[in-house]
Amino acid sequence: MSHQIVVCGAGIVGLSTALALARRGQRVAVLAPRASVPAADPDRYHPRVYAISPASQRFLAELGVWDAMPASRLMPVGAMEIHGDADGQVNLNAWQAALPQLAWIVESGEIERVLIQAVRMFGIPWLEDRCTGYQSGAVETESGARIQAELFVGADGAASPLRTAAGLKHESRSYDDTGLVVHLDAERPHQGTAFQWFRDDGVLALLPLPDTSDGPQVSMVWSMRSERAQALLALPSDEQAARLEALLADAAEGRLGALKVRSKLHGFPLTLERAQMVAPGIALAGDAAHRLHPLAGQGLNLGLGDVEALARTVAGREPYREAGDLRVLHRYQRARAEPVLAMRLATDGLHKLFASRATPLVWLRNAGMQWVERAPLIKRRLIAGASTN
Repeated sequence: MSHQIVVCGAGIVGLSTALALARRGQRVAVLAPRASVPAADPDRYHPRVYAISPASQRFLAELGVWDAMPASRLMPVGAMEIHGDADGQVNLNAWQAALPQLAWIVESGEIERVLIQAVRMFGIPWLEDRCTGYQSGAVETESGARIQAELFVGADGAASPLRTAAGLKHESRSYDDTGLVVHLDAERPHQGTAFQWFRDDGVLALLPLPDTSDGPQVSMVWSMRSERAQALLALPSDEQAARLEALLADAAEGRLGALKVRSKLHGFPLTLERAQMVAPGIALAGDAAHRLHPLAGQGLNLGLGDVEALARTVAGREPYREAGDLRVLHRYQRARAEPVLAMRLATDGLHKLFASRATPLVWLRNAGMQWVERAPLIKRRLIAGASTN
């Protein structure tokens, strides 16, 4: 079996890659088990939500995906409050950079559902199989098939089977932190504001969601030291909810009033990862290529930036070059080098800065936040940087 381009992976990055390439006239197929997303519950949100940047929103709109999502499931973020671990605080507002929104909070399930529909409507072949091996420009699958292509795109997640099978270099460093996610009922309205607290026990973020019949909703992402997080995850559900609500009452400083656990608590290990992005006939995108600390909420945005750059580069190659020509793929790699490195340094640097308990650093980081709060130009630059992929 032979194809021009095969995308391994059917998550948001994989399906976006297939759709972006197909819309640019490339012959592309998806290699992954058939994905399905349960129908949305009006009063329940998908466990995983993403903060979509203006650049990602524009890209999804170009793919015809954004406008297909129900507006009632999208939450525009107009402001952000960032609290230090002492008296430092920074307030960012969309109007400070002449933007309608800083970001949109969107459920993973809603994006996936619309992407699956778009891939089907576009007639993109879907090969219901798994990559288990790679040799001489061909992928070997779980069913025993051998698939050839000019280019294989690894958009198959942080544990990327394609990356492993092809022997691409990969580096990983554990933060010894666990990301805890859960949805909460809030006593007070969030007014479209995202909140973040840098604390000595991790980084807590509360992301606004559309109200339900039960009132205001927020999604919690708490990067907590793994030992403490695992102890919390091991508790029986009732005891776990009571413990988490008590921790939130202290950490969130009553900013949204009482916070009540609404959904199952999930945890995942946090790592800093990077991989060899290209090889002859192979390109990686999204978590398969790089993984960051979630404190800036930019992981998916970086992945969608990869997709946009890869589709533009491959479709814009010279007619005499194949899609997997290494010279073409090096252009993609160069296009992504600066934004990925900048975000990697920023998130890792912030994590190290706030993880230190040295008194001079505690004073310095909070004084720095106070200085930024009084500097409109710096705020505009911060917002502009977060608005790109």
